[in-house]
Amino acid sequence: MVIFNAKILFILLFLQINIDIKPIIMIYLDNASTTRIIPKVAETIFASMKDTYGNPSSTHSIGRKSKVAIENARNSIAKLFNCKAKEIIFTSGGTESDNSIILNAVNNIKVERIISSPIEHHAVLDTIKKIESNNNNIEIIWLKVNKKGEINTDELEKHLSDEKPTLVSLMHVNNEIGNILDINKIGTLCKKHNAIFHSDTVQGISHLSYNLSELPIDFICGSAHKFGGPKGVGFIYKKDGNSFAKQIYGGEQERDFRAGTENIYGIIGMQKALEISYSEKDKNETHLKKLKQYLISSIKNNVSGVLFNGLSEDIDKSISTIVSIKLPLNKASKMLVFQFDLKGIAISEGSACSSGNNLGSHVLKELTNEIQGGNIRISFGVENTLEEIDEFIKILKEIIEN
Repeated sequence: MVIFNAKILFILLFLQINIDIKPIIMIYLDNASTTRIIPKVAETIFASMKDTYGNPSSTHSIGRKSKVAIENARNSIAKLFNCKAKEIIFTSGGTESDNSIILNAVNNIKVERIISSPIEHHAVLDTIKKIESNNNNIEIIWLKVNKKGEINTDELEKHLSDEKPTLVSLMHVNNEIGNILDINKIGTLCKKHNAIFHSDTVQGISHLSYNLSELPIDFICGSAHKFGGPKGVGFIYKKDGNSFAKQIYGGEQERDFRAGTENIYGIIGMQKALEISYSEKDKNETHLKKLKQYLISSIKNNVSGVLFNGLSEDIDKSISTIVSIKLPLNKASKMLVFQFDLKGIAISEGSACSSGNNLGSHVLKELTNEIQGGNIRISFGVENTLEEIDEFIKILKEIIEN
């Protein structure tokens, strides 16, 4: 079936390239997958490509200039999160960061148990499942989630009460349904029972606040392309005092935490994107919440039978950028994403990391215990407008009525 979908995609792309059609002005509503790079960030990256070209590991002045740029970026990012510069480790993005944190907990910290949930990002799920399949004598516990995607903190505390060396890995913002986890509450429970707490914070960075000097958390991560930065660069936050051993070997870069020549331009771009995002966060969040409230009310007033997945309908308990809905009819066979795409709107059915398979969303399946179909995720960026929401509603009604 994956091959079948790939063939259809190829045919659609071929037709779009070879048929003389009027260009469609695209409305981009898939910002949870990736965001458009901020123009000032692109300018900063381009300037750094011309001026900061030395190898940061070289001892000559050109190399030292690159090294200084990296450390300036590290200091700047640490300041935004109110943490120490030495607690920031640059990576290739969220997936590498999640993998490294979990593997470090098993191989270096020597935890004997991992507690997580079945609706985590695959970067977490697949890593834990790999550990489980390797028979590492690591106990794996999957917390139950209710129909809204919420865990029971009493269940978590019950598991933690025996004080067994444990890693708890629970994402802050679910990338498909937008649920926000109370990481302060979870972190406090973990600290009470001497457990290590890791949270995939990729979707929350730049939208929510992270005062890492006060937050009871051991590891978080970020990915630049989720907040207007370049792709292929991210970071790990490692609370000072937590042991961390590198997972990539071959050099002493990143203070011997991660080998490999640093992605200088990506790091500089990520720094700039974070600085811009944080300086404009209040204004951006006001705009994003306005878009979300408008979309929710427009769906309720104009389209009957639509259900909201998880807590994405709740403004206070979900991220401002994500609304996940299930259409009243099973539209799985009608290729929803392509229908919207052909009408000039970019959305997704769930996580972009799982696109192309025929298995549906593991998150929504866990919530409903049903074969998935007719689900779409709308995710906003700061450039979206109310007029674009109106156009989305118009197309949504057309697709449902046809």
